[in-house]
Amino acid sequence: MSVAKYNEYIETICATLPEYSRIDAEDYIRYGVKRGLRNDDGTGVIAGVTKVCDVHGYDMINGVRTPAEGKLYYRGYDVEELIDGFTADGRYGFEETAYLLLFGRLPNRDELEKFNVLLDEGRELPRYFTEDMIIKAPSRNIMNKLGRSVLAMYSYDDNPDDLSPANIVRQSLELIARFPTIVAHAYQVKRHEYDNRSMHIHNPKSGLYSAQNLLRLLRSHKVFTEEEAHLIDVCLVLHADHGGGNNSAFACRTLSSAGTDTYAAISAAVGSLKGFRHGGANLKVLEMMDLYKESVSNPYDEGVLKDYLVKVLKKEAGDGSGLIYGMGHAVYTLSDPRAKILRRHAEELAAEKGLSDDFELYRRVERLTPELMAELKGETKPMCANVDLYSGFIYQMLGIPSEVFTPIFAIARIVGWCAHRMEEVLTQNRIIRPAYKSLFTENPYVPLSDRP
Repeated sequence: MSVAKYNEYIETICATLPEYSRIDAEDYIRYGVKRGLRNDDGTGVIAGVTKVCDVHGYDMINGVRTPAEGKLYYRGYDVEELIDGFTADGRYGFEETAYLLLFGRLPNRDELEKFNVLLDEGRELPRYFTEDMIIKAPSRNIMNKLGRSVLAMYSYDDNPDDLSPANIVRQSLELIARFPTIVAHAYQVKRHEYDNRSMHIHNPKSGLYSAQNLLRLLRSHKVFTEEEAHLIDVCLVLHADHGGGNNSAFACRTLSSAGTDTYAAISAAVGSLKGFRHGGANLKVLEMMDLYKESVSNPYDEGVLKDYLVKVLKKEAGDGSGLIYGMGHAVYTLSDPRAKILRRHAEELAAEKGLSDDFELYRRVERLTPELMAELKGETKPMCANVDLYSGFIYQMLGIPSEVFTPIFAIARIVGWCAHRMEEVLTQNRIIRPAYKSLFTENPYVPLSDRP
């Protein structure tokens, strides 16, 4: 069959998909389905319990969802206080945060030093891994290459299916250590294969922290400043986890509940994070901003920005989705604590880079969007900026390639995935299996010769 005939055939059979795949909105209401596992008031359906992380975005007062300032807790510790603590000491905090999320408590100095040594020794990829798994099969999308590489790690593990706590911890530490190396090597290969640019494959350097090694691996000249690395470190800490109900963590827990291996469970989480409704949103923010600047003559005029945002909400501008990326969150109402921290760093970095006008543009989007949502759609619920509004802007100012924005998210979130996986495997002991109501009618079998 020729390519043209093949495509024609696919289009023909796909023409019937809407008839057999579309579900009417009334059916969800009729059967009491919680779409997106959300209640009618926007709260999430409780699907489990966890000691790993808590996302607080509202209070329930007399049964009513009441807006509140956002808080993010890792093992009971306010993430803002954690960041203030290691920042005051001039320390890197991602490794300390990883220890906390994995083992449930803050390490003492000796424990942290030994933990850092374990990660440092695990950053090198297995011999020939880069050549066989990355260079020989390049990918335009780094997240897909990361997911494939995680699955490939199964073949390099002498004990991949053992579900004992010690083995899961070993696998978790190896993946946490190797993620920056995989991402950097995959980017360099992508850049060479698809962008016709030079490829610089660096090995991680012993004695450096995750944030330092990431910048060193990404840059051809391997040069970075401590200020840059500390800012990346803060970003990693803020992205390390976001509760058991976030899409990628839930995907990891779902696969883990089936009794599968660590590599299969983590690769599923990577696939989830790639989505533009999840980890891919920070790149969507930059694309939105770039499109806006290309579309108007005076992008820094507030009136012009407001008119453009109205068109975006009406699906007359932007990517046609009607979404203003970086705004709104499933849990946070009045504020996203991660966005607040990154906004402060973005403002400082923008002033240093001479990009204060661009920062003000982001601030206006943050301020105008809730007002326009109320005017155009009658939206009365509070809407705040989420972490994605400023994270991509920060990465852009640091000269990090856009292809690596979402993979950096994964470099951080692998910690949370591993913590949730251990909790699921060690304590739940039941496969996650929600129910779906079938809407078809029973049909008698029709012999092939009698079908129209």
